[in-house]
Amino acid sequence: PLTFILTSIPGLPMSSCWMALPLCCLYLLMLLGNCTLLWVIKTDHSLHTPMYYFLSMLAMADLGLSLSTLPTMLAIFWFESTSLRFEACIVQMYFIHSFSAIESGVLVAMAFDRFVAICYPLRYASVLTSSLIMTAGGMIFMRGICVVLPVAILIKKMPFCRSRVLSHSFCLHQDMLRLVCGDVRVNSLYGLTAVILTEGLDSLTILLSYMMIIRAVLNVVSQEAQAKAFSTCISHLSAVLIFYIPLIGLSIIHRFGKHLPPLTHTLLADAYLLVPPVVNLLVYSWKTKQIRRRILILLCRRR
Repeated sequence: PLTFILTSIPGLPMSSCWMALPLCCLYLLMLLGNCTLLWVIKTDHSLHTPMYYFLSMLAMADLGLSLSTLPTMLAIFWFESTSLRFEACIVQMYFIHSFSAIESGVLVAMAFDRFVAICYPLRYASVLTSSLIMTAGGMIFMRGICVVLPVAILIKKMPFCRSRVLSHSFCLHQDMLRLVCGDVRVNSLYGLTAVILTEGLDSLTILLSYMMIIRAVLNVVSQEAQAKAFSTCISHLSAVLIFYIPLIGLSIIHRFGKHLPPLTHTLLADAYLLVPPVVNLLVYSWKTKQIRRRILILLCRRR
């Protein structure tokens, strides 16, 4: 059967406790932290508002990204298992890119939430109704599933060369595509189109939302009110930056940075998939008083 060879971090031995142990702690923090966040939002009725519904969607997308990379990452660093069947690689690639598109869509929904809350505060409850939030969540989820599905179908039909060594500890579409022996123009074109229709369009929508938010805030006379309005956007802006900066960097170096050392590709890919779930959890838990208070109460009860 056709198999691919996954690689660890260049310059490190395949089995390294110095890498495996922190990686396990990182995954444990992601899983427990995001599950705790979801439980807090579900049980605290004061958090049943549009902003926290979108935050729970973001936590579920982060959990999906984490669980998509968890099996192969731990298999490499703990058990030195680098081979992966072609079908399993396609499944992993599909879920990674699907959850990435879902997270991008959730960030757009959160930007719209901040736009309505700051620019039209009196109409916030009438605009962001429960039915609208459920519809938006369903559309975001279906878009992530449908847009990435042709990517997996197209690459499954391609012939691969003898060299089947991938550049990362998990399967990515760009990385698999460079090992194809046949004509990849259709795959590459659709992959680029999918990125433009998801992350590309979403980033422009978020940018437009914040341009309108900044214009609305600057029209407020009181500096204290301006600072308060901007402070409500800090968490979301942090989530946007830590998601899109590694994503854009990874897309650029896969297409134009083939001369760069392998370590650059590896670090950007790991930052794209491992950093957002952890940082989003820490930022929202620290910046949101209700969540921070609820988590502290939970910890005190357990003690």
